[in-house]
Amino acid sequence: MKADLLIKGISQLVTAEGAGPKHGRTMRELKIMEQAAIAISGGVIGWTGRESEWEGEAEAIVEAGGRAVVSGLVDPHTHAVWAGDRLADFEARTSGSIYEEILAAGGGIRSTIRATAAASRDDLVALARSRIDCLIASGATTIEVKSGYGFTPEAELAMLEAIQALSAVSPARIVPTLLIHIPPAIATERSSYMSQVGEELIPEVARRQLATAVDIFVEKEAWQVAEAETLFHLAKQHGLAIKLHSDQFHRIGGVELGIRLGALSVDHLEASGPEQIAKIAASSTIATILPGVSLHLGIPSAPGRKLIDAGAAVAVGTDLNPGSSPVFSTSTALALSVRLNGLTVEEAFVAGTVNAACALGLKDAGRLEAGCTADFLVLQSSDWRDLVYTLGANPVRDVWIGGKKAR
Repeated sequence: MKADLLIKGISQLVTAEGAGPKHGRTMRELKIMEQAAIAISGGVIGWTGRESEWEGEAEAIVEAGGRAVVSGLVDPHTHAVWAGDRLADFEARTSGSIYEEILAAGGGIRSTIRATAAASRDDLVALARSRIDCLIASGATTIEVKSGYGFTPEAELAMLEAIQALSAVSPARIVPTLLIHIPPAIATERSSYMSQVGEELIPEVARRQLATAVDIFVEKEAWQVAEAETLFHLAKQHGLAIKLHSDQFHRIGGVELGIRLGALSVDHLEASGPEQIAKIAASSTIATILPGVSLHLGIPSAPGRKLIDAGAAVAVGTDLNPGSSPVFSTSTALALSVRLNGLTVEEAFVAGTVNAACALGLKDAGRLEAGCTADFLVLQSSDWRDLVYTLGANPVRDVWIGGKKAR
């Protein structure tokens, strides 16, 4: 066998095995190969095995130096494109203000919407690129990025165009999602905006291939189940996958809707109870949990342990955003899922790799197997468990994306 590149000197090569989501206890099953090597051709993995078993030829050889190598992380939930900041909100909340008071003072998500609308596309790309670079440095090789900070089809399209431009300049694979985030502040404009989304925005996004999925925030203070269902049917008619922000603060039927319509994922789930956990576990929908939100807002953590014990497939994301989760590290999100959501080390790794890829509808990411894209991390340590053990320092030394060193 001939290869473009051989990575050798690997103390441990760690990956989940096989395409498809890992459910329940299978999330603890990893393939850990010692003294290993990886052969890469054309940006794709051609062979993995023990270094002593390699019998081919390679044009170039890179020495891992006795460090662990793991599959690249997949961040399945970010809001990395925004302008402005929410520092005043943070200060007010730590001083005792409640969210309704912050909103009344002109803060909250609507302040981000105003700042984002006022920024140029070039400004949005530049701001987002530095955030994406942080995620890459932390081990993310595939990153979902949502729109959602707009009240008009034009504003959402501008965000998606910025995400498209970001994808063109970033080494990471960027997966764009159209997020229908919150309704207009004026109640009488709600149905009009819904019509615009369904009749103008979704068809245009699909026609221009600006997103692969539509996400809707289903919550008491956001969109209701019937509204989301109408828009989801339109999204599916236009060939777009669907996913939901659901059960973050209240259980109003979002999880049930997502499962019934075959959503790729239901995300957040901090308020999910036994009924929702059982329904998710019996479905093919991925449960994406976001521990950074619980850490930053001080709200209950999503029931990661209960979901896995019930047989669900769980993914973990950063939910990188200015208001509720300023978490710029995908590996830190995995570390937090162990501390806050009760995942084991193995489960957290699977949740941040193959299951996260499945939450985005991807089959060739999150694994180190022949035929998969050559996305992998060389850690600082010889033991892969440092990836989810370390806090406050970066456990990742080198990031490889598509067979090329990105960092």
